[in-house]
Amino acid sequence: MTINITMPALSPTMEEGNLAKWNVKEGDTVSAGDVIAEIETDKATMEVESIDEGVVGKILVAEGSQGVKVNTVIAVLLEDGESASDIGEVSAPPAAAPAAPAAVEEKPTADQAPAAAPAASTPQVAAQAPAAPTPVAAAPVQKASGERTFASPLARRLAADANIDVSILAGTGPKGRVVKRDIEKAMREGVPTAAPSASASAPAISSGMADSQVIALYEEGSYDLVANDGMRKVIAARLTEAKQTVPHFYISMDVRLDDLLEARSRINATAKKDENGRPEFKLSVNDFIMKAWAMALNQVPDANASWAGEHTLKHHHSDVAVAVSVPGGLFTPVVRKAETKSLREISAEVKDLAKRAKSKKLAPHEYQGGGSSVSNLGMFGITNFQAVINPPHGTILAVGAGEERVVVESGEITVGNFMTVTLSCDHRVVDGVLGAEALGVFKQLIETPVMMLA
Repeated sequence: MTINITMPALSPTMEEGNLAKWNVKEGDTVSAGDVIAEIETDKATMEVESIDEGVVGKILVAEGSQGVKVNTVIAVLLEDGESASDIGEVSAPPAAAPAAPAAVEEKPTADQAPAAAPAASTPQVAAQAPAAPTPVAAAPVQKASGERTFASPLARRLAADANIDVSILAGTGPKGRVVKRDIEKAMREGVPTAAPSASASAPAISSGMADSQVIALYEEGSYDLVANDGMRKVIAARLTEAKQTVPHFYISMDVRLDDLLEARSRINATAKKDENGRPEFKLSVNDFIMKAWAMALNQVPDANASWAGEHTLKHHHSDVAVAVSVPGGLFTPVVRKAETKSLREISAEVKDLAKRAKSKKLAPHEYQGGGSSVSNLGMFGITNFQAVINPPHGTILAVGAGEERVVVESGEITVGNFMTVTLSCDHRVVDGVLGAEALGVFKQLIETPVMMLA
């Protein structure tokens, strides 16, 4: 029987992807495990492997297609003795029967959940879509003055694209949260436009303004209009959610680097040279920072936590993400169990993750999860900044540049190398004293680096 190859879900929240490239053509023979296509998401480019051996009978989704839904049939394999005539009419899997509302938004709803594909031996025929309901304007939800409307980042993005005011919708998500299905319902049934407020006469640029409203504020020809890609939209949605829903507080500390710089120089001097004279390893200051922060979280385990609504996750290991700048955005690949790894292992892993991040070759599990992050802007001369927490992380450590400073020690003026670090904490899981304790352990490890080698 023929075998359907479908658009894979590369992560639990993926809904669609772009078919970047076919590595085979119709008539080619493939074996199980052969790479037949490349799929792009907002974060990565992944390879699709053949699930069985056979002949590529039909390619249904053209190379370069954008926004292909997960579980859509993209190609059909023929087994021995089959020909193209054995392929029936193939369509995307039909929608599943309506189910009870999901507790988490990413769970498929009745409008989006695919059912299992029918047996390949029976030709697949697209089901006739039911007639669309007659649009009926939904009554706006009356909320108390100043009452905040909670909505998921995806719902807010869809609402902004459709020019829908989420504050007049009744959310069906957890605790009345407006989710994707609420926006889709409003788009189908219609929602009355909210009455303009008195302050609306003085427009201001905000995330809630439609594209056309923002563009209209500027003289034509005075700007370049650049479309936001998937990565930039995801970054915007996640960080907007973080600043709106995560109660940040910030604590800063100056850390002396003299002993660390000396230790780094001595360790790097021991590196063997290859035939081209290049050292086999070269530790950076950031490698020490990653190690020290991982050990600090391990020594103050209550600070190694994530907020999960009804629960707090206390992590067993220090899975620390490192912010990596890439064209058009950033990645936060995670170094797993960093407290157990040597400085050389952390250095090699960070270099590998950063290299593959820049070419969008990371697998989803390599940049998802983790309990904390490190963001280092010291190489750009930034001495002090406050970073935005990357949910579900409970903390993020912002690292400034190392610099010589004049200090007073035991009544005498001296010069030392210092850097300023700022810890952003999610106050729901990390209180002030707890954050200060973790940062104090970090300072001790950085200023006495031999403790990282014990």
